[in-house]
Amino acid sequence: MAENTYAKTYDYVVVGGGTAGSVIASRLTEDPDVTVAVIEGGPTDIDREDVLTLRRWLGLLGGDLDYEYTTTEQPMGNSHILHSRAKVLGGCSSHNTLISFKPLPTDWDEWEAAGATGWGAARMDPYFDKLRNNIVRVAEKDQNAIAKDWIEATKTATGVPEVVGFNDKPFHDGVGFLDLAYHPENNKRSSASVAYLHPHMEAGDRPNLTLLLETWAYKLELDGKRATGVRVRTKDGEEQLIGARREVVVCAGAIDSPRLLMLSGIGPKKDLQELGIPVVHDLPGVGENLQDHPESVIVWETNRPLPENSAMDSDAALFVRRDASQELPDLMFHFYQIPFTDNPERLGYERPEHGVSMTPNIPKSRARGRVYLTSADPEVKPALDFRYFTDEDGYDAKTLVDGVKIARDIARTEPFAGWLKREVFPGPDVTSDEQLSELLRKAHHTVYHPSGTCRMGAIDDELAVVDPELKIRGLESIRVVDASVFPTLPSVNPMIGVLMAGEKAAEMLAESSEGNQA
Repeated sequence: MAENTYAKTYDYVVVGGGTAGSVIASRLTEDPDVTVAVIEGGPTDIDREDVLTLRRWLGLLGGDLDYEYTTTEQPMGNSHILHSRAKVLGGCSSHNTLISFKPLPTDWDEWEAAGATGWGAARMDPYFDKLRNNIVRVAEKDQNAIAKDWIEATKTATGVPEVVGFNDKPFHDGVGFLDLAYHPENNKRSSASVAYLHPHMEAGDRPNLTLLLETWAYKLELDGKRATGVRVRTKDGEEQLIGARREVVVCAGAIDSPRLLMLSGIGPKKDLQELGIPVVHDLPGVGENLQDHPESVIVWETNRPLPENSAMDSDAALFVRRDASQELPDLMFHFYQIPFTDNPERLGYERPEHGVSMTPNIPKSRARGRVYLTSADPEVKPALDFRYFTDEDGYDAKTLVDGVKIARDIARTEPFAGWLKREVFPGPDVTSDEQLSELLRKAHHTVYHPSGTCRMGAIDDELAVVDPELKIRGLESIRVVDASVFPTLPSVNPMIGVLMAGEKAAEMLAESSEGNQA
């Protein structure tokens, strides 16, 4: 297709101004001779106090900046989960709690063992130091008294050490206040957009960077096997074709990246044919390997109101390693200084006026699901089938039951016990493993960590979607960079892993460009 049929052409077109896309756009435009367009479906986050104030994160879920994906029926779990995905510059780093864990060495090495050459811990570690985000431990002024008492009780009840600085060295268990990407002095986010894009937007010092906001990408343009651009729809409904001279970089996230590929005819041949989508490139792994961090909850009513100070109302965490033969923790808890009762309320439980929660979650879930299309119409949301708790050996369900037993031990231990009036959910009468498992699965939730749906693998891995350079296998001039490329989900919250992948990808893109010009 001739270039003059494009509305405009840039060296790189980045689809998605989220966690990875912000990094890549900022890094590529450090070269003043490189032009980059970012296609972002949501608005700017500048001057949006509801977005920029970290402690207001809960109010964003299900709001006007949420794509609001639902799941297919989950026979073994909760079918009513709203899988929030952010529709705003900065993506989910503008929407989430900004918990900041560098993936553990074994997490990275697991990728390399699965065929992601060059992604082992030794090669990835330096990218953490390149990050521009302000990553700090929850500030002393934000360290809530009940969270401090919970940490003390947890050390006594479980025997795990207190960790002061989870990113200082690898760990396999521990309890403590989290590291967050925020500015403690005013509770403002240090999201991907704030750290990587706002400086240029405010200074106007990157004329080579174009942000196409409230613009939705619905189809990739290919010339044979080479990506040449992206078809978009603007806020006003105008359809345009945006050209890419060098590469298209898809950073739309673990749901929308495979969705865009499949709408463009890149994916499982049989599925696409059944929907009447012309098959451009048969790639059976697109949409497969869907992973998440499922969690459930135990809720207590407190005997008095909680102190007001907090960074984001879930400021501390516990990691437990039940299997001492493993390097990684196999059970995690967020400690909420709020009664997190969305799902228990649906089951008939009442939200207490004052309360706290622990959310046992599964760092390495063994369930695998898929994202797939149900229509060729780009407006129809894809289907998400996480297949929660369908792992053959029941490992995931047992992890939640073990978690509540540990949480109850902590609740009986001072000084945390002195705050508690009663257990609200599951309730003290629910004691058998079978009863606990059923209730915990019915009330289970997500930590909003979908990943794996454009899995990275060796070049000869037929179910891999991208190779270790993040290039889509069998196509040219197109890469995917976001949590969809994760072969396995890190055992910790994955945002920092996405930022580090963005840094590595930007480096690879620049090196590839230099190689082509040489």
